[in-house]
Amino acid sequence: MKSVALHNLGCKVNAYEMDVMQQMLQEKGYVIVPFDEIADIYIVNTCTVTNIADRKSRQMLHQAKARNPEAVVVAVGCYVQTDTQKLLRDAGVDLAIGNNKKGEMVVLLERFLEERDAGQVSEATKSRGIIDVNADCEYEEMTLVRTAEHTRAYIKIQDGCNQFCTYCIIPFARGRVRSRRLEDIKEEVEGLAKAGYQEIVLTGIHISSYGIDFDDEDWKEGKSRKQNGKTEYGGSPKLAALLEHIHGIDGIERIRLGSLEPRIVTEEFVDRLRALPKICPHFHLSLQSGCDETLKRMNRHYTTGEYLKCVELLCAAYVHPAITTDVITGFPGETEEEFEATYAFLEKLGLFEMHVFKYSERKGTRAADFPGKVPNGVRAERSGRLLALTKRQSREFRTAYIGQEAEVLFEDVKEIGGRQYQVGHTGQYIRVAKCTEEELSNRIIRGRITGFLNDELMLME
Repeated sequence: MKSVALHNLGCKVNAYEMDVMQQMLQEKGYVIVPFDEIADIYIVNTCTVTNIADRKSRQMLHQAKARNPEAVVVAVGCYVQTDTQKLLRDAGVDLAIGNNKKGEMVVLLERFLEERDAGQVSEATKSRGIIDVNADCEYEEMTLVRTAEHTRAYIKIQDGCNQFCTYCIIPFARGRVRSRRLEDIKEEVEGLAKAGYQEIVLTGIHISSYGIDFDDEDWKEGKSRKQNGKTEYGGSPKLAALLEHIHGIDGIERIRLGSLEPRIVTEEFVDRLRALPKICPHFHLSLQSGCDETLKRMNRHYTTGEYLKCVELLCAAYVHPAITTDVITGFPGETEEEFEATYAFLEKLGLFEMHVFKYSERKGTRAADFPGKVPNGVRAERSGRLLALTKRQSREFRTAYIGQEAEVLFEDVKEIGGRQYQVGHTGQYIRVAKCTEEELSNRIIRGRITGFLNDELMLME
């Protein structure tokens, strides 16, 4: 049987899809080997979020072909969707498979192998797995039975995005919002619970848009969906209804949400979440900038004042919730005054963590042609200031838990200073270590937080 090496680039959605593709290959009898070994087939799940991501995708494809020139090199995913011909021409790719065709990856691969053996490969053969994802309104069903992680499983609930932020290529790579059927999600969660997973993480390209492409009755009955192009969320988001449906599944003890659009955080939404005790008090609210003028240029559909109200709603509903965010520095036109407004706003919020990114031009986006380019050195300096801020704020946030009781889902073992520690996360996603020889993996243990073990970890009694 042929050997296959896989490499994933990019987001949690890509990681989920790669896990499913590996699962499909194993079910067909393919032998999975590490990517740095000689293999018959190499599969790279590409990313295109920035020009740097494009370059990394090409590099991994070139590495695969150099490692075994006789191998079949398969490029899958977002970069394939946005620049198919460049990959086929310049990256040594034998077969290209875009988004909304990953579920057919094994079928497409085996058809390619048959045609190659018969000497019938053509340019059309190589790009057979590409469709116009922007014209496709059907969610591509892929179901995960088991993941590489032993305690936490990611569940993909939707694909696509209708937001069209000026810096982002993803709506062109992933297409419009396509939501997954409720019954398919429940079935996957039930299967993962039976497999022993206690925590699930709902993920997608834009999960706050979950269900906007369904009519109400169609969604309840699991019927076909309609693409209406809406970007508003309404007063009763289907994401909250989805959470209510899966909350009662036995075996699942924690439900964690992926990145949320601030506008979904209404009083009704928060009230519905608060009624579900399995929801982790950890909320990632994407911000991108703390300056209203910059947000307008980004085509973000909220103000800093509206974002602040979202944070206040969550803090009123939960005791010391962990709120995290994303921030871009050096967006075109960002003046020193605009950056200082961002810094001051983030300092005021006092979030658990920030993921800080230097703006990276992405060909094909509106922002790539905006005037007022910020020098790379200035982007880096601003990024450094925010990284220092989040490091300080993260420690301050975690310090508040010293002396408090917490429940930790333990995941793995780490040796520190010659001693063995079991390591896991609280519901707030704070990393905690307990010094013990006892095997605690996939167990939820309650204990008191006594202090810091290092800059990374809290210590549990």
